[in-house]
Amino acid sequence: MRAFVFPGQGAQAIGMGKALADAYPAAKAVYDEVDEALSENLSGLIWEGEIETLTLTANAQPALMATSMAVMKALEAEGVTISAASFVAGHSLGEYSALAAAGAFSIADAARLLRARGNAMQDAVPVGVGAMAAVLGLDLAAVQAVAAEAAQGEVCEAANDNDPAQVVVSGHKAAVERAVEIAKAQGAKRALLLPVSAPFHCSLMAPAADAMAGALADVQINTPAVPVVANVLAQAVSDPAMIRSLLVAQITGSVRWRESVMYMAAQGVTDVYEIGAGKALSGMVKRIDRDLTATAVSGPEDVVAMAAALNE
Repeated sequence: MRAFVFPGQGAQAIGMGKALADAYPAAKAVYDEVDEALSENLSGLIWEGEIETLTLTANAQPALMATSMAVMKALEAEGVTISAASFVAGHSLGEYSALAAAGAFSIADAARLLRARGNAMQDAVPVGVGAMAAVLGLDLAAVQAVAAEAAQGEVCEAANDNDPAQVVVSGHKAAVERAVEIAKAQGAKRALLLPVSAPFHCSLMAPAADAMAGALADVQINTPAVPVVANVLAQAVSDPAMIRSLLVAQITGSVRWRESVMYMAAQGVTDVYEIGAGKALSGMVKRIDRDLTATAVSGPEDVVAMAAALNE
């Protein structure tokens, strides 16, 4: 059994998807559709812009989705459809890519939702008030205890449970800074602040969740062609109403990536394909379960190789 997984913020890079768009008209059409949906030349920013501008949350989110969907369209041109996967899943914004890949909503709607999501998440907390930090070498329970000790009346929560040795905390800047020092004192291999513009996936994001509830209310959500493993449940869902509510809950909820991968493995998944920019999820998958094979698919050569493997 196979799972297709879709990357989140941090994977963006100038030039991502350009070779695909040049090689596959269907991939180029994805970027054209996103540009039209947003009424701007996002593809120009992705391919020829400044990384600082691309990394802005409101740009990175639709850009990464576009690149993942360009890979999917290139795979389709080579004979690989979403039906080759038993599950799809995505890390944070990648859940929107997974849903678009599975046909739950259109690429244009995904682009508009992610632009709204990025703006809402950025606007929820003034710049400099919040922060995020990665803690390496402590498990989830240990980091949750660190966060609770660091809070001291402020918000400090486990935001991303990425793999057995990497948990991200999010909240008020001073509290997150305290968490870094406490984690180091408790034996973390590393604890460091992340270069992000807002404290994602914590209760400070409540205004963004309210905004997304409004945005999602107006969007048609279809039953996905394959089950989607939701970040906040770490279980597969297919019901459109549940998908809608979980996408709202995801804004303030923790990304349960480690548990999501474990769930898919328990269902019989043996091969995981990371569809889109970067290789971060492939590394996490291998650290979560060494018996899983994980393959990053981003360029034309990767697409051809994956199609050859699956069409044997």
